[in-house]
Amino acid sequence: MLTRRAILAAASLAAPAALAQEAWPQRAVTMIVPWAPGGSNDVVARLLAPALEARLRQPFVVENRPGGGGSVGMALAMRARPDGLTVFISSASNHVFHPLIANETSYDVREAFQGVAMLADVPNVLAVHPAVPARNVQELVAWIRTQRGGVAYGSSGVGSSNHLAGELFRMRTGLDITHVPYRGGGPAMADLIGGTIPMAVMNLPTLIPPAEAGRVRLLGVGTATRVSLKPDLPTIQEQGVADYAVRSWTGAFLPRGTPRAIVETLSAAFKEALEAPLARTRLRDIGSEPLFMDPAATDAFVREEYTRWGPVVRAANIRIE
Repeated sequence: MLTRRAILAAASLAAPAALAQEAWPQRAVTMIVPWAPGGSNDVVARLLAPALEARLRQPFVVENRPGGGGSVGMALAMRARPDGLTVFISSASNHVFHPLIANETSYDVREAFQGVAMLADVPNVLAVHPAVPARNVQELVAWIRTQRGGVAYGSSGVGSSNHLAGELFRMRTGLDITHVPYRGGGPAMADLIGGTIPMAVMNLPTLIPPAEAGRVRLLGVGTATRVSLKPDLPTIQEQGVADYAVRSWTGAFLPRGTPRAIVETLSAAFKEALEAPLARTRLRDIGSEPLFMDPAATDAFVREEYTRWGPVVRAANIRIE
């Protein structure tokens, strides 16, 4: 028989374990998006936040911290306590391209952050203002060649996937085009719609609403194959620009050192959110393809991206202006 003393002793031994397994989170979670409102990362974060709140029973607050090609928000997330209460909603732009282009050596993103989940694959698209007399990439190339002094193109920021996609387009075509960086997809879109810049390379989710309203014209998608949402939109590569393919993505990360249980709990919540039929439909409606990866696969994917793009950036001699 168990004595009262034995029962109390067992309870006291179990207490620390129970405390360690105490429900997380106990208060609101901040989701840092290193781009201005309206960009693809922002759209994905705000779409998934309600599902995370429903599962984990705490608010998930999206906080936009744009600037420096995503490095401002990244630095803020990197300094956060590893308690799971600050989630970094990152992208290929600031997680891979910007560090490579900036030749940043003060930190290694791969070591600073723990992957939680890959969330979405986001196509880059070449778009123009309706006043530009081009209906496809070949016509755009021909028009640019007639413009004395070249043509400006906008992107969501220095070192963004849009920037790299634009520079790759310049190199593959030999065109005289000049990069104009913005503090996110939203501001770049505003200037494209207003005619301040004649063309831009941006993520498809940012471009769909103004394209459907006739305020911008989509010419080509930067993926290797056409995307399901816009099957009639040809790839840039199939329109004559050889060896052209740049993909973007959105993923969730936590500061390295965050307890494993929290990482796995949050990853499972993202997985459940992405598996909801409504979320998948809405993501596809805005031009993003759901792309879940668990923490280990997310970390491995980031390392593969560095291995792939490092030589390309060096060979192209792409640097921050």
